[in-house]
Amino acid sequence: MALTLKFWGVRGSIACASPEHMKYGGNTSCIEVRAGKRRFVLDAGTGIRGFGDTVRGDDSVSHLLLTHTHWDHINGFPFFGPAYNPNVSLHIMAGHLKHQGGVHEILATQMHNPMFPVPLAAMQASLKFEDFEAGDQFDLFDDVKIKTAPLNHPNGATGYRIEHGGRSAVYVTDTEHVPGKPDQNILGLIAGADVVIYDSTYTDKEFPAKVGWGHSTWTEGMRLCQEAGVKQLAIFHHDPSHTDDFMDKLAAEAADAWNNIVCREGMEIVLK
Repeated sequence: MALTLKFWGVRGSIACASPEHMKYGGNTSCIEVRAGKRRFVLDAGTGIRGFGDTVRGDDSVSHLLLTHTHWDHINGFPFFGPAYNPNVSLHIMAGHLKHQGGVHEILATQMHNPMFPVPLAAMQASLKFEDFEAGDQFDLFDDVKIKTAPLNHPNGATGYRIEHGGRSAVYVTDTEHVPGKPDQNILGLIAGADVVIYDSTYTDKEFPAKVGWGHSTWTEGMRLCQEAGVKQLAIFHHDPSHTDDFMDKLAAEAADAWNNIVCREGMEIVLK
């Protein structure tokens, strides 16, 4: 009955393929979720290509839940191998596009000429596209409940709370905080969670110059988690300018401050 999270991409904004980004990883947002025997995925950044290589036979993936459709969260989708497998059924969901043409249209447009040579129609899997409203709740399966909330991000974004077997994990990226005004949508979503994965793109020093860009800091995530009775914060969506040396220093500072961990590619969190 464990709820397991595996991080296939933890970087924000743009993928970073350099020797200075090897330790924490350079792929953009993608998290595999295992809930008992169920397997689904959060976001389709460049990390989803590697995740797709692990999908074999009965060990399939059922759902793709998108926080939003900025490039760094969907540009791995055209390279997601299971989407080309006629034996795969994949349910793709998003909570920010119901009144903006829908998720099918956005993913198809990304693969239109002249941006990409292979159209969405080339994907042979059974693809189902569904748009909901951020704030909705639904059962992904009988034993997996999903709660959502709108996030403060340009063009909209959705936070997800996953509940299974008495455990809960919350995925909150991308979002921008207002200093001194805790986001009530986020506080309601994360209340009492076992772990919260939070948009920590900037440091406190960097944040003032980036207001309006739609991102937050690990210190704000920590404050929200402490106020909401969360057990652990997972620091996520690392800025491309943050090298491994920078991240080592940030990780040490965050660990000293509270029960914080820094997400790396390949890392797993197991909630039993």
